Amino acid sequence: MDKKNTAIGVLLLVAAMLAFYFSAKFSPPPPKPAIPSAPVTSPVATNAAPAAGPATSPADTTLTASKTPSSAPAEYVTLANDFVTVRFTTAGGAIDRVELKKHKAELGHDAPYLMNAPQAAPALSFGTFPGVDKDARYELVSHDAHTVVYRTMVDGKLEVTRRYELLGGGAGDPYQVRHETTFRNLGAQPLPLPRTSLNLGTASPLGPLDTGMYVNAGYYNGDSTEFIRRDELAGGGFFTSSPPLPFLDKVAPITWAAVKNQFFAAILTPDEPGVGLRIERVKINPLAPAEDRNAYAVTGELLVDLKPIPANGSAKWSATYYAGPKEYRRLARTDNFKQSEDKVMNFAPFFFNKIFLSQFFGPLLLTLLTWVHAWIPSWGWAIVVMTILLKVVTLPFTLAASRSAKRMQKLMPLIQESREKYKDNPQKAQEAMMRIYKENKVNPLGGCIPILITMPLFIGFFAVLQGAAELRYAPFLWAVDLSAPDTVYSFGAVTLPLLGLTHLNINILPVLMGATMIYQMKLTPTAPNVDPAQATMMKIMPWMFALFCYNFASALALYSTVNALFSIGQQMFINKMPEPELAGATGPDGLKNVTPKKKK
Repeated sequence: MDKKNTAIGVLLLVAAMLAFYFSAKFSPPPPKPAIPSAPVTSPVATNAAPAAGPATSPADTTLTASKTPSSAPAEYVTLANDFVTVRFTTAGGAIDRVELKKHKAELGHDAPYLMNAPQAAPALSFGTFPGVDKDARYELVSHDAHTVVYRTMVDGKLEVTRRYELLGGGAGDPYQVRHETTFRNLGAQPLPLPRTSLNLGTASPLGPLDTGMYVNAGYYNGDSTEFIRRDELAGGGFFTSSPPLPFLDKVAPITWAAVKNQFFAAILTPDEPGVGLRIERVKINPLAPAEDRNAYAVTGELLVDLKPIPANGSAKWSATYYAGPKEYRRLARTDNFKQSEDKVMNFAPFFFNKIFLSQFFGPLLLTLLTWVHAWIPSWGWAIVVMTILLKVVTLPFTLAASRSAKRMQKLMPLIQESREKYKDNPQKAQEAMMRIYKENKVNPLGGCIPILITMPLFIGFFAVLQGAAELRYAPFLWAVDLSAPDTVYSFGAVTLPLLGLTHLNINILPVLMGATMIYQMKLTPTAPNVDPAQATMMKIMPWMFALFCYNFASALALYSTVNALFSIGQQMFINKMPEPELAGATGPDGLKNVTPKKKK
């Protein structure tokens, strides 16, 4: 394969890396929602707090519970299985936090990872519903091994009962909690209920070295997903200096809503769709300066319309809540997740992912990787085998591109001769060049199209390795965590944000990756009449690529290194392929090229 075609592949990868980094680091915030001049019925549309009055008419509310927070201390009970311990609180009759028993908070420590800790509010607590929200103190009605029930009264008119059941076994996924809130009208008159919201939980960065790139909130409307990154509310940007947004509202039918970080997600799936989602950036480290973006998390509120209750009647609102790892094989099980909750994986977070169909190839490749891991217990070796399989599958396309490149290389003297002869007549020069291509059955795009065909697989696999929860704290050789850089020594904190570096470390795999890419480039034969600027760019490109990828996770560096090693062997084989015979090679005057072959 000549350097021109190699350049196309490398440039596409570098463009993907740059787009991935800069779109997350410097993307400008979204415009503030416009405030309509005319009155609206939806509080979300005004970018204001949800109304406390009934959904039918906010002025007709008959509930007058005090908005003063209760001073009574919260009390807690827990439900547990082999996977989670869910702690419930009397504050709002909701979920205080979830301990994930199978996932450690820190490498080398036994403490479990905590979801919704720290928090903006208890998960599933009501918002802007006086007497019912997180400031209210519920009474614990019952508590057994699988269920917990809370109850509160509002103005002597409304009884609210909240029931939770921890699922698992044959009754759902062990990370799921089934919830049901019952509103009972104690009066002799119909009782309208307010439009309110339920908290989804709080998603935080995974640690001090987590930049929060993957911390976001999103929803599925039954057709497509939308995710809003935490930093989209942070203000500023590469070309702007706008202030932070206090919150961002999305008006849409909500099949499910979620808050998540790189490896864990909280997903609320209501039985009846919600009507909107509020995303808020919240500070979880009060001691950090306001400009420190890593001191912030993201929380979400699912907006719901509660139905009016007839006299002495009742109404129910129910949902399923998932708090656990982003494991595709788990979330794709339709017996437990019936509303496409697996889309929370978000394999195509950026535009270039969508171009290369990562939303399609990502799930397929992660399924194959999981299958390989079932046979090979090490996730590192599973990545190695998976990378080799991808290279073998795409080998016919690579060889086709190589053959086309060799034919193009052999035709370059004739093409250059045509350009020189018709340098004053571009139309004839083009006609002569196309005649050369046609007579020799060469497609000028033949070296590019096969490479472009393989790109979705490699970019899709790259997207898979960025968010697979299975890789967190998975060791391989000297790397103690495949989801983090394989640092063997650190010189301490530095400030190189343009390169995505916060610490000056010695990482082995990126160095190996860069070395293999440089060697591969040296093996690639130089095309005749190559432009000196292009040749220089080809020499610099592997160094730039290794630099920008230096602080990537070990899994990504391992994948890139194995990919480059295979490519080296592939290039050695290509270089030994016989030169193509072009019997129809003719010059611009229709004469055959009779240049004698070089003696060996």
